[in-house]
Amino acid sequence: MKKDKKNQLHHENSMWKGARQDLFFKANQLRIRMTASEQILWEAVRENKLNGQKFRRQHPVGIYIVDFYNHKNKLVIEIDGGYHNSEEQKLKDLEREEFLKFNGLKVIRFKNESINDNLQFVLEKISEELLLK
Repeated sequence: MKKDKKNQLHHENSMWKGARQDLFFKANQLRIRMTASEQILWEAVRENKLNGQKFRRQHPVGIYIVDFYNHKNKLVIEIDGGYHNSEEQKLKDLEREEFLKFNGLKVIRFKNESINDNLQFVLEKISEELLLK
């Protein structure tokens, strides 16, 4: 008996965009080892605290794991540490962002310093993106 694609968790149109099973284990490990900035943002958005919206942390999407994801609004939030400043990483981030955009997702990025120094500003920017949808 062939299952309908809409009932399969990992088809390309799901919130996981065809993510491989092994990424779910890796995502779980990343949740355990979140950075300080990720922890700060998670505390601010978890349990629908921001505009009543549900966010997922360390969420597999296709071949990537995004820092935060709001499925209802197709919004990805990435938190960038210092290593994102290297030219090599900038190219990887651009490739990643193009993949996510191709899959219908909007990506916004914040530096660790923004989270640590001005969380309210970051939350306002995220709220603005949610209102645009």
